[in-house]
Amino acid sequence: MDIENGKNSKSDKNSGDSGHGPRLVIFGAGGRVGRAAVAEAVSRGHRVTAVVRDPAAHRDLEGAGVSLVRGDATDAVSVAALAAGHDAALHTAARLDLPSEEYFTAAAKALVAGLGEAGVRRLLTLGIATTLETAPGVRLMDAPEFPAEWRAFAQGHVAEFELLTAEAGPELDWLMVVPPLDLNAEAERTGGYRTAVGSVVEGPGRIGHADLALALLDEIERPRHSRVQLAVSH
Repeated sequence: MDIENGKNSKSDKNSGDSGHGPRLVIFGAGGRVGRAAVAEAVSRGHRVTAVVRDPAAHRDLEGAGVSLVRGDATDAVSVAALAAGHDAALHTAARLDLPSEEYFTAAAKALVAGLGEAGVRRLLTLGIATTLETAPGVRLMDAPEFPAEWRAFAQGHVAEFELLTAEAGPELDWLMVVPPLDLNAEAERTGGYRTAVGSVVEGPGRIGHADLALALLDEIERPRHSRVQLAVSH
């Protein structure tokens, strides 16, 4: 297991204060992780395009440094139009009204095509902890007692990862960031996190949305991992 006590774990808030940091487009900005990422990016002085399916339901996202727009992460034309002029993209969206594999593969295909058209070279997408390994070749979702309905949802992220691996060319530097099973909305920001590549991070298996957003923005500002599952936890 490749575990790091990242030197990025204490955010340098001044890194983006000049307003010249990455311009970021966030698909799924209305969700909890998306909102935390918007807040973290704005706090660093970055400009954010917050993409949601229904802007009227998320007017509170609008503000200094944030443009709220309607868009669809499964539509390559929409992705290309909204991502043009940005330095990086973040995909945190999910669709519970569609089969998991259908949504996440459609999004991966559209993001690869759309970001390529727009000339965006960095993509972070959000994974799920059940796809991580607990031992070489053994994932959480492979346990015999693992609920079938959870396995079906996790399989969507597996398919997304496989599609990105197969279809994203060298011009797209992508990363799947994976929070632990306990992604806790009530957890306070600590300013720290640990990482592991492809496997569960040893320890409490818990992180809050604010610290997950910290890890996401650290990887956007100073990319250190590429084309892997990067587990993030306290």
